[in-house]
Amino acid sequence: MCENVPEIVQEAVLKKTATTSLLKETVHGYNWDDGLDFSKLLDSYKCTGFQSTNFGLAVEEINKMILCRNQPLVKDNYQDDDDPFHKINHNCTIFLGYTSNIISSGLRETIKFLVKNKMIDCIVTTAGGIEEDFIKCFAPTFLGDFSLDGKMLRETGINRIGNLLVPNDNYCKFEDWIMPIFDEMCIEQKEKGIVWTPSRMIQRLGEKINNEDSIYYWAAKNHIPVYCPALTDGSLGDMLFFHSFKNPGLVLDILYDLRRLNSMAIRSANTGMIIIGGGLVKHHICNANLMRNGADYAVYINTSSEFDGSDSGARPDEAVSWGKIKMNAKPVKIYAEATLVFPLIVAQTFAKFCFQENATAI
Repeated sequence: MCENVPEIVQEAVLKKTATTSLLKETVHGYNWDDGLDFSKLLDSYKCTGFQSTNFGLAVEEINKMILCRNQPLVKDNYQDDDDPFHKINHNCTIFLGYTSNIISSGLRETIKFLVKNKMIDCIVTTAGGIEEDFIKCFAPTFLGDFSLDGKMLRETGINRIGNLLVPNDNYCKFEDWIMPIFDEMCIEQKEKGIVWTPSRMIQRLGEKINNEDSIYYWAAKNHIPVYCPALTDGSLGDMLFFHSFKNPGLVLDILYDLRRLNSMAIRSANTGMIIIGGGLVKHHICNANLMRNGADYAVYINTSSEFDGSDSGARPDEAVSWGKIKMNAKPVKIYAEATLVFPLIVAQTFAKFCFQENATAI
Protein backbone atom coordinates (compact mmCIF):
# COMPACT_ATOMS: atom_id res chain seq x y z
CA MET A 1 0.00 0.00 0.00
CA CYS A 2 1.12 3.54 -0.69
CA GLU A 3 1.99 5.57 2.37
CA ASN A 4 -0.21 8.50 3.40
CA VAL A 5 -3.05 7.39 1.10
CA PRO A 6 -6.31 7.48 3.08
CA GLU A 7 -7.48 3.99 4.08
CA ILE A 8 -10.88 4.43 2.42
CA VAL A 9 -9.13 5.19 -0.86
CA GLN A 10 -6.86 2.19 -0.53
CA GLU A 11 -9.89 -0.07 0.05
CA ALA A 12 -11.78 1.41 -2.90
CA VAL A 13 -9.05 1.74 -5.52
CA LEU A 14 -6.50 -0.87 -4.51
CA LYS A 15 -8.86 -3.67 -3.50
CA LYS A 16 -7.10 -7.02 -3.66
CA THR A 17 -8.27 -9.69 -6.08
CA ALA A 18 -10.11 -12.29 -3.97
CA THR A 19 -10.23 -15.10 -6.52
CA THR A 20 -8.44 -16.08 -9.69
CA SER A 21 -10.83 -18.86 -10.74
CA LEU A 22 -12.31 -16.65 -13.47
CA LEU A 23 -8.92 -15.61 -14.82
CA LYS A 24 -8.12 -18.43 -17.22
CA GLU A 25 -7.36 -17.16 -20.73
CA THR A 26 -5.38 -14.04 -21.49
CA VAL A 27 -6.54 -11.54 -24.09
CA HIS A 28 -4.32 -11.33 -27.14
CA GLY A 29 -4.74 -10.69 -30.84
CA TYR A 30 -3.05 -11.87 -33.98
CA ASN A 31 0.76 -11.68 -34.13
CA TRP A 32 1.40 -9.84 -37.38
CA ASP A 33 5.09 -10.72 -37.19
CA ASP A 34 3.99 -14.20 -38.35
CA GLY A 35 3.04 -12.77 -41.74
CA LEU A 36 -0.39 -12.97 -43.36
CA ASP A 37 -2.14 -16.24 -42.49
CA PHE A 38 -5.92 -15.89 -42.68
CA SER A 39 -6.63 -19.14 -40.87
CA LYS A 40 -4.43 -18.19 -37.92
CA LEU A 41 -5.91 -14.69 -37.98
CA LEU A 42 -9.43 -16.08 -37.58
CA ASP A 43 -8.21 -18.55 -34.95
CA SER A 44 -6.99 -15.56 -32.92
CA TYR A 45 -10.52 -14.15 -32.71
CA LYS A 46 -11.41 -16.38 -29.76
CA CYS A 47 -8.91 -14.61 -27.51
CA THR A 48 -9.50 -11.11 -28.92
CA GLY A 49 -12.60 -10.32 -26.84
CA PHE A 50 -16.08 -8.92 -27.48
CA GLN A 51 -17.86 -10.38 -30.52
CA SER A 52 -14.61 -11.78 -31.89
CA THR A 53 -14.60 -14.20 -28.96
CA ASN A 54 -18.20 -15.18 -29.75
CA PHE A 55 -17.08 -15.76 -33.33
CA GLY A 56 -14.38 -18.14 -32.12
CA LEU A 57 -16.82 -19.96 -29.85
CA ALA A 58 -19.33 -20.28 -32.72
CA VAL A 59 -16.64 -21.82 -34.92
CA GLU A 60 -15.94 -24.37 -32.19
CA GLU A 61 -19.66 -25.14 -31.79
CA ILE A 62 -20.19 -25.68 -35.52
CA ASN A 63 -17.11 -27.86 -35.77
CA LYS A 64 -18.58 -29.99 -32.97
CA MET A 65 -21.75 -30.34 -35.05
CA ILE A 66 -19.73 -31.44 -38.07
CA LEU A 67 -17.65 -33.95 -36.12
CA CYS A 68 -20.79 -35.40 -34.54
CA ARG A 69 -22.50 -35.50 -37.95
CA ASN A 70 -19.60 -37.46 -39.41
CA GLN A 71 -19.80 -40.17 -36.77
CA PRO A 72 -21.46 -43.45 -37.86
CA LEU A 73 -25.23 -43.50 -37.61
CA VAL A 74 -26.80 -46.69 -36.28
CA LYS A 75 -29.25 -47.23 -39.14
CA ASP A 76 -31.25 -49.84 -37.26
CA ASN A 77 -32.49 -47.19 -34.86
CA TYR A 78 -34.22 -45.15 -37.57
CA GLN A 79 -36.94 -46.15 -39.93
CA ASP A 80 -36.44 -45.29 -43.56
CA ASP A 81 -39.62 -44.37 -45.37
CA ASP A 82 -40.59 -43.78 -48.96
CA ASP A 83 -39.90 -40.05 -48.73
CA PRO A 84 -36.15 -39.48 -49.29
CA PHE A 85 -36.54 -35.94 -47.94
CA HIS A 86 -37.67 -37.38 -44.60
CA LYS A 87 -34.79 -39.74 -43.96
CA ILE A 88 -32.17 -39.37 -41.23
CA ASN A 89 -28.83 -39.74 -43.00
CA HIS A 90 -26.33 -38.46 -40.42
CA ASN A 91 -25.51 -38.78 -36.74
CA CYS A 92 -26.18 -35.06 -36.28
CA THR A 93 -29.00 -33.42 -38.25
CA ILE A 94 -27.97 -29.82 -38.97
CA PHE A 95 -30.85 -27.36 -39.35
CA LEU A 96 -29.97 -24.15 -41.22
CA GLY A 97 -32.27 -21.15 -40.96
CA TYR A 98 -31.99 -17.78 -42.68
CA THR A 99 -34.15 -14.80 -43.58
CA SER A 100 -34.79 -13.49 -47.10
CA ASN A 101 -32.20 -10.69 -47.02
CA ILE A 102 -29.48 -13.33 -46.81
CA ILE A 103 -30.44 -14.65 -50.27
CA SER A 104 -30.88 -11.12 -51.63
CA SER A 105 -27.25 -10.53 -50.69
CA GLY A 106 -24.11 -12.28 -51.88
CA LEU A 107 -24.47 -14.80 -49.05
CA ARG A 108 -26.62 -16.76 -51.50
CA GLU A 109 -23.43 -18.27 -52.92
CA THR A 110 -22.25 -19.35 -49.45
CA ILE A 111 -25.59 -21.06 -48.73
CA LYS A 112 -25.43 -22.76 -52.14
CA PHE A 113 -21.96 -24.10 -51.30
CA LEU A 114 -23.32 -25.76 -48.16
CA VAL A 115 -26.32 -27.27 -49.95
CA LYS A 116 -24.44 -28.35 -53.07
CA ASN A 117 -21.89 -30.21 -50.94
CA LYS A 118 -24.55 -31.80 -48.68
CA MET A 119 -23.17 -30.18 -45.54
CA ILE A 120 -26.53 -29.43 -43.95
CA ASP A 121 -29.64 -31.58 -43.63
CA CYS A 122 -32.61 -29.22 -43.48
CA ILE A 123 -33.43 -25.60 -44.37
CA VAL A 124 -36.05 -23.28 -42.91
CA THR A 125 -36.45 -19.89 -44.56
CA THR A 126 -38.94 -17.20 -45.51
CA ALA A 127 -40.85 -16.65 -48.76
CA GLY A 128 -38.23 -14.11 -49.84
CA GLY A 129 -35.53 -16.66 -49.06
CA ILE A 130 -37.12 -18.88 -51.72
CA GLU A 131 -38.16 -16.47 -54.45
CA GLU A 132 -35.00 -14.33 -54.40
CA ASP A 133 -32.95 -17.41 -55.27
CA PHE A 134 -35.12 -18.25 -58.29
CA ILE A 135 -35.40 -14.63 -59.42
CA LYS A 136 -31.60 -14.36 -59.53
CA CYS A 137 -31.62 -17.23 -62.02
CA PHE A 138 -33.42 -14.92 -64.47
CA ALA A 139 -31.94 -11.50 -63.69
CA PRO A 140 -29.39 -10.01 -61.28
CA THR A 141 -29.80 -7.95 -58.13
CA PHE A 142 -27.77 -4.73 -58.16
CA LEU A 143 -25.78 -2.74 -55.63
CA GLY A 144 -27.33 0.58 -54.66
CA ASP A 145 -27.20 2.76 -51.56
CA PHE A 146 -29.08 2.92 -48.27
CA SER A 147 -29.80 6.62 -48.86
CA LEU A 148 -31.55 6.34 -52.24
CA ASP A 149 -34.90 8.12 -52.27
CA GLY A 150 -37.88 5.75 -52.03
CA LYS A 151 -40.21 8.01 -54.05
CA MET A 152 -37.72 8.24 -56.91
CA LEU A 153 -37.20 4.46 -56.90
CA ARG A 154 -40.94 3.80 -56.91
CA GLU A 155 -41.44 6.09 -59.88
CA THR A 156 -38.71 4.24 -61.82
CA GLY A 157 -39.90 0.72 -60.96
CA ILE A 158 -36.94 -0.24 -58.77
CA ASN A 159 -37.25 -1.87 -55.34
CA ARG A 160 -34.69 -1.34 -52.56
CA ILE A 161 -33.52 -4.01 -50.10
CA GLY A 162 -31.15 -2.09 -47.84
CA ASN A 163 -28.42 -1.03 -50.26
CA LEU A 164 -29.47 -3.56 -52.91
CA LEU A 165 -31.72 -2.84 -55.89
CA VAL A 166 -34.17 -5.18 -57.64
CA PRO A 167 -35.94 -3.97 -60.81
CA ASN A 168 -39.65 -4.76 -61.03
CA ASP A 169 -38.92 -6.46 -64.35
CA ASN A 170 -37.21 -9.26 -62.42
CA TYR A 171 -40.51 -10.18 -60.79
CA CYS A 172 -42.27 -10.15 -64.14
CA LYS A 173 -39.78 -12.72 -65.43
CA PHE A 174 -40.39 -14.76 -62.29
CA GLU A 175 -44.14 -14.65 -62.89
CA ASP A 176 -43.76 -15.81 -66.50
CA TRP A 177 -41.77 -18.83 -65.29
CA ILE A 178 -43.77 -19.86 -62.27
CA MET A 179 -47.39 -19.55 -63.47
CA PRO A 180 -47.25 -22.56 -65.83
CA ILE A 181 -45.75 -24.61 -62.98
CA PHE A 182 -48.66 -23.66 -60.74
CA ASP A 183 -50.99 -24.79 -63.54
CA GLU A 184 -49.26 -28.19 -63.66
CA MET A 185 -49.44 -28.54 -59.88
CA CYS A 186 -53.14 -27.68 -59.88
CA ILE A 187 -53.84 -30.36 -62.49
CA GLU A 188 -51.84 -32.97 -60.54
CA GLN A 189 -53.71 -32.08 -57.38
CA LYS A 190 -57.10 -32.50 -59.05
CA GLU A 191 -56.31 -35.56 -61.21
CA LYS A 192 -53.79 -37.47 -59.07
CA GLY A 193 -54.79 -36.37 -55.57
CA ILE A 194 -51.33 -34.97 -54.79
CA VAL A 195 -51.18 -33.07 -51.51
CA TRP A 196 -48.99 -30.04 -52.06
CA THR A 197 -47.12 -28.52 -49.14
CA PRO A 198 -44.70 -25.55 -49.16
CA SER A 199 -41.73 -27.94 -49.02
CA ARG A 200 -43.06 -30.04 -51.90
CA MET A 201 -43.73 -26.91 -53.93
CA ILE A 202 -40.16 -25.72 -53.30
CA GLN A 203 -38.89 -29.16 -54.30
CA ARG A 204 -40.86 -28.97 -57.56
CA LEU A 205 -39.56 -25.48 -58.29
CA GLY A 206 -36.01 -26.68 -57.59
CA GLU A 207 -36.49 -29.52 -60.05
CA LYS A 208 -37.89 -27.15 -62.68
CA ILE A 209 -35.33 -24.35 -62.45
CA ASN A 210 -32.54 -26.37 -64.13
CA ASN A 211 -29.91 -23.87 -63.01
CA GLU A 212 -26.87 -24.87 -60.94
CA ASP A 213 -26.64 -21.35 -59.50
CA SER A 214 -29.83 -22.04 -57.54
CA ILE A 215 -29.77 -23.17 -53.92
CA TYR A 216 -33.01 -25.06 -54.38
CA TYR A 217 -31.82 -26.82 -57.52
CA TRP A 218 -29.19 -28.45 -55.30
CA ALA A 219 -31.62 -28.97 -52.43
CA ALA A 220 -33.93 -30.94 -54.73
CA LYS A 221 -31.03 -32.84 -56.26
CA ASN A 222 -29.52 -33.74 -52.87
CA HIS A 223 -32.83 -34.51 -51.13
CA ILE A 224 -32.49 -31.71 -48.59
CA PRO A 225 -35.94 -30.59 -47.37
CA VAL A 226 -36.70 -26.86 -47.42
CA TYR A 227 -39.47 -25.62 -45.16
CA CYS A 228 -41.16 -22.25 -45.51
CA PRO A 229 -44.18 -21.93 -43.21
CA ALA A 230 -44.87 -18.38 -44.45
CA LEU A 231 -44.54 -19.12 -48.15
CA THR A 232 -47.37 -16.72 -49.02
CA ASP A 233 -45.60 -13.73 -47.42
CA GLY A 234 -43.74 -12.40 -50.46
CA SER A 235 -43.71 -12.41 -54.24
CA LEU A 236 -44.53 -16.13 -54.17
CA GLY A 237 -47.67 -15.23 -52.27
CA ASP A 238 -48.46 -12.56 -54.84
CA MET A 239 -48.09 -15.15 -57.62
CA LEU A 240 -50.33 -17.59 -55.76
CA PHE A 241 -52.87 -14.82 -55.24
CA PHE A 242 -52.89 -13.98 -58.96
CA HIS A 243 -53.11 -17.68 -59.83
CA SER A 244 -56.14 -18.11 -57.57
CA PHE A 245 -58.06 -15.85 -59.99
CA LYS A 246 -56.59 -17.25 -63.17
CA ASN A 247 -56.90 -20.94 -62.26
CA PRO A 248 -58.57 -21.41 -58.85
CA GLY A 249 -58.15 -24.52 -56.72
CA LEU A 250 -54.46 -24.94 -55.81
CA VAL A 251 -54.14 -25.79 -52.10
CA LEU A 252 -51.07 -25.88 -49.83
CA ASP A 253 -51.10 -27.98 -46.65
CA ILE A 254 -48.85 -26.34 -44.02
CA LEU A 255 -49.76 -28.84 -41.29
CA TYR A 256 -48.22 -31.75 -43.20
CA ASP A 257 -44.94 -29.83 -43.42
CA LEU A 258 -45.03 -29.13 -39.69
CA ARG A 259 -45.36 -32.86 -39.08
CA ARG A 260 -42.44 -33.58 -41.44
CA LEU A 261 -40.16 -31.00 -39.81
CA ASN A 262 -40.98 -31.97 -36.23
CA SER A 263 -40.66 -35.67 -37.04
CA MET A 264 -37.24 -35.03 -38.55
CA ALA A 265 -36.09 -33.47 -35.27
CA ILE A 266 -37.66 -36.22 -33.14
CA ARG A 267 -36.03 -39.03 -35.11
CA SER A 268 -32.56 -37.48 -35.17
CA ALA A 269 -29.77 -38.95 -33.06
CA ASN A 270 -28.37 -35.46 -32.43
CA THR A 271 -29.26 -32.04 -33.78
CA GLY A 272 -27.49 -28.76 -34.44
CA MET A 273 -29.06 -25.39 -35.26
CA ILE A 274 -27.40 -22.61 -37.26
CA ILE A 275 -29.81 -19.68 -37.46
CA ILE A 276 -29.02 -16.48 -39.35
CA GLY A 277 -31.47 -13.75 -38.43
CA GLY A 278 -34.59 -14.07 -36.32
CA GLY A 279 -38.36 -14.10 -36.48
CA LEU A 280 -40.23 -17.04 -37.88
CA VAL A 281 -37.25 -19.08 -39.12
CA LYS A 282 -35.53 -18.92 -35.74
CA HIS A 283 -38.54 -20.02 -33.77
CA HIS A 284 -39.67 -22.67 -36.27
CA ILE A 285 -36.36 -24.51 -35.98
CA CYS A 286 -36.15 -24.08 -32.22
CA ASN A 287 -39.72 -25.28 -31.72
CA ALA A 288 -39.09 -28.39 -33.83
CA ASN A 289 -36.17 -29.18 -31.53
CA LEU A 290 -38.43 -28.75 -28.50
CA MET A 291 -40.13 -31.96 -29.65
CA ARG A 292 -36.91 -33.85 -28.82
CA ASN A 293 -36.20 -31.94 -25.59
CA GLY A 294 -33.74 -29.57 -27.22
CA ALA A 295 -30.95 -29.27 -29.75
CA ASP A 296 -27.49 -30.53 -28.84
CA TYR A 297 -25.70 -27.63 -30.56
CA ALA A 298 -26.80 -24.12 -31.49
CA VAL A 299 -25.37 -20.97 -33.08
CA TYR A 300 -27.34 -17.75 -33.57
CA ILE A 301 -26.16 -14.87 -35.76
CA ASN A 302 -28.21 -11.67 -35.60
CA THR A 303 -28.15 -8.05 -34.53
CA SER A 304 -31.25 -8.13 -32.28
CA SER A 305 -31.17 -7.54 -28.53
CA GLU A 306 -33.49 -9.02 -25.92
CA PHE A 307 -34.72 -5.89 -24.15
CA ASP A 308 -38.09 -5.94 -25.97
CA GLY A 309 -38.82 -9.60 -25.19
CA SER A 310 -38.84 -10.63 -28.86
CA ASP A 311 -37.82 -14.12 -29.87
CA SER A 312 -35.56 -12.63 -32.54
CA GLY A 313 -33.36 -11.01 -29.92
CA ALA A 314 -33.62 -13.75 -27.31
CA ARG A 315 -30.31 -15.26 -26.25
CA PRO A 316 -29.86 -19.05 -26.41
CA ASP A 317 -30.36 -19.35 -22.65
CA GLU A 318 -34.01 -18.35 -23.11
CA ALA A 319 -34.43 -21.29 -25.52
CA VAL A 320 -32.92 -23.55 -22.83
CA SER A 321 -35.73 -22.48 -20.48
CA TRP A 322 -38.29 -23.68 -23.05
CA GLY A 323 -36.52 -26.97 -23.72
CA LYS A 324 -35.53 -25.94 -27.24
CA ILE A 325 -31.80 -26.25 -26.50
CA LYS A 326 -30.50 -28.95 -24.17
CA MET A 327 -29.48 -27.90 -20.66
CA ASN A 328 -25.95 -29.30 -21.08
CA ALA A 329 -25.40 -27.63 -24.48
CA LYS A 330 -22.98 -24.74 -25.01
CA PRO A 331 -24.85 -22.54 -27.50
CA VAL A 332 -23.39 -19.32 -28.90
CA LYS A 333 -24.89 -16.10 -30.16
CA ILE A 334 -22.88 -13.68 -32.31
CA TYR A 335 -24.20 -10.12 -32.32
CA ALA A 336 -23.18 -9.27 -35.87
CA GLU A 337 -24.47 -8.53 -39.34
CA ALA A 338 -24.34 -11.84 -41.18
CA THR A 339 -22.70 -10.71 -44.44
CA LEU A 340 -19.64 -9.69 -42.40
CA VAL A 341 -19.16 -12.92 -40.48
CA PHE A 342 -20.92 -15.89 -42.05
CA PRO A 343 -18.48 -16.46 -44.96
CA LEU A 344 -15.62 -16.36 -42.43
CA ILE A 345 -17.41 -18.88 -40.21
CA VAL A 346 -17.96 -21.21 -43.18
CA ALA A 347 -14.28 -20.81 -44.10
CA GLN A 348 -13.25 -21.99 -40.62
CA THR A 349 -15.74 -24.86 -40.45
CA PHE A 350 -17.55 -26.48 -43.37
CA ALA A 351 -15.08 -25.39 -46.04
CA LYS A 352 -12.11 -26.84 -44.17
CA PHE A 353 -13.83 -30.20 -43.83
CA CYS A 354 -14.96 -30.13 -47.46
CA PHE A 355 -11.60 -29.26 -48.97
CA GLN A 356 -9.73 -31.66 -46.69
CA GLU A 357 -12.03 -34.50 -47.80
CA ASN A 358 -11.56 -33.56 -51.46
CA ALA A 359 -7.76 -33.43 -51.04
CA THR A 360 -7.81 -36.86 -49.34
CA ALA A 361 -9.93 -38.28 -52.16
CA ILE A 362 -7.44 -37.03 -54.76
